[in-house]
Amino acid sequence: MFDANQFFKDRFSSHMKEISRYLRYIFTGHLVIAMLFFISAMAYYYQRWLADIPDNFPAALVIGIVFGIIAAYSPVRTLLKEADLVFLLPAETKMGPYFRNAFIYSFVIQLYLLALAAAALAPLYHAVYADSEGPAYSLILLLFVLFKIWNLTASWWILRVRDANIRLLDFFARILLNAAVFYLFVSGENLLAGIVTLLLAGVFVYDYFLARKNSGLAWDLLVEKDNARMRSFYRLANMFTDVPHLKNQVKKRHWLVSLLVRRIPLQQDRTFSYLYRITTVRSIDYLGMYLRLFVIGALAAFFVPNVWMKVIFCLLFLYLSGFQLTSLWQHHRTVVWLDLYPVKKEWRSAALLRWMLQLMLAQTFLFGVLFVFMQLFTGLLIVWAAGTAFSYWFVNGYVKKQLA
Repeated sequence: MFDANQFFKDRFSSHMKEISRYLRYIFTGHLVIAMLFFISAMAYYYQRWLADIPDNFPAALVIGIVFGIIAAYSPVRTLLKEADLVFLLPAETKMGPYFRNAFIYSFVIQLYLLALAAAALAPLYHAVYADSEGPAYSLILLLFVLFKIWNLTASWWILRVRDANIRLLDFFARILLNAAVFYLFVSGENLLAGIVTLLLAGVFVYDYFLARKNSGLAWDLLVEKDNARMRSFYRLANMFTDVPHLKNQVKKRHWLVSLLVRRIPLQQDRTFSYLYRITTVRSIDYLGMYLRLFVIGALAAFFVPNVWMKVIFCLLFLYLSGFQLTSLWQHHRTVVWLDLYPVKKEWRSAALLRWMLQLMLAQTFLFGVLFVFMQLFTGLLIVWAAGTAFSYWFVNGYVKKQLA
């Protein structure tokens, strides 16, 4: 006889074993050490900034936006797999306990986001509202947890709707209303906060009626959502160790591919130069990672007051970009056709090293442009010189040894 509780325990045990297998590599990698340095430095400058915070700083707006986004972003992890589309359909009416346990698990694993946001914004709240008669921060956190549960419930209801536009509209409506409630509550506008809460409750009721209207579970959608989250985790783990069952996704991006490959000559020794360029652009892993790290590094360098720390942050994110780009070497490991190419192995490694160096030098140049914008011309020369030297050392020293 089918036992939904036992089935969830088995599925949960298998899931945790898979996750812990890769977490060992993630938390012992160089990337974590670099990120710890980044977080520690930002925490130091955050405390210094709070000591001289402007009187007109919109703390309520910042807290409202951050808490609103985190409360509204409440995905439900079902741990379903593709085979469940066939084998679990007959047991759908008995899956209630399974999905209840999945709901509890989803809430528990998202508590870390609540805790991080609460810990990060507590100094800001107390610095701005230390002498005011606003609500106690503990009361705001209680509201934060309650709204998280409500949004998680709404996220589960809306997953019965197959129309992606309705789900997207519902998500943005909940972000806006959640942020407004927290902003008004922190600002002391309790009456307006109560009115917006009623509007948010109306959205939840609407989601409930949509779920009742679509009585059956959208199994394929549940499996797709869970697979997408596991792919995100695998992409993170793939930066530290080989993940053999990672499924790669691609986007065409014709105009960008054309821009990057038009100058590559049609020669045998440039085969992998072409391949690595289109892989970087078309894969959803590398281009997004490269741009995100540049934006985060640029923001960190912009807001940090000390020019030497600006340079250090630029070099840190240059290293993070280079370190993650090294996984390009293993990206096509499951494609047997590459081994049949009449191309020398040294041409392949030379193509990767050349492309990585070009990407790191391009990022170095962009960091230098940021210093021009800040009118720190000494920092410009330092970051260009240090970034260029580091890029050459990293590619021709560290990465070259890894490929040998």
